[in-house]
Amino acid sequence: MLVEPGQKAKIKVKVNGVLHEVEVEPRKLLVDFLREDLNLTGSKVGCDTSTCGACTVLVDGKSVKSCTMLAVQADGKEIVTIEGLSSDSKLSPIQQAFKDNFALQCGFCTAGMIVQTHYILSERKEITEEEARDLIHGNICRCTGYQNIINAIMDASRRMRQ
Repeated sequence: MLVEPGQKAKIKVKVNGVLHEVEVEPRKLLVDFLREDLNLTGSKVGCDTSTCGACTVLVDGKSVKSCTMLAVQADGKEIVTIEGLSSDSKLSPIQQAFKDNFALQCGFCTAGMIVQTHYILSERKEITEEEARDLIHGNICRCTGYQNIINAIMDASRRMRQ
């Protein structure tokens, strides 16, 4: 996609089931587009270097750190954010498992952890605790020490198999 300096690029994306046709700055990050243009503030900007995972979203079903992707690269894609995982004002089984297992403290990393867990459990219905620890290695929590997060992932895995 080529645009002249100072011009915006037109993109078409489906976010949480809603189609958006918008113009964006060619260098705008996907996380900034979601937060600033669509007011979907669940995804956080923690490190801006893909280290922490607080900005994790699903792009065409794959886990992506949205601070490493330009909004124009999402043209024609389907994006799911933390806001898109619940329906009818009810928490998803994963969100409920995180709540029930006290798997959050400050909450900054929680959206990324839950989206990553959604991705993991959509790929694999059963996982071991060791696999869960390995599969969230790209998401950092600076508060909880991970045990409650692992407990929540294992609980969510059980809930989703029922």
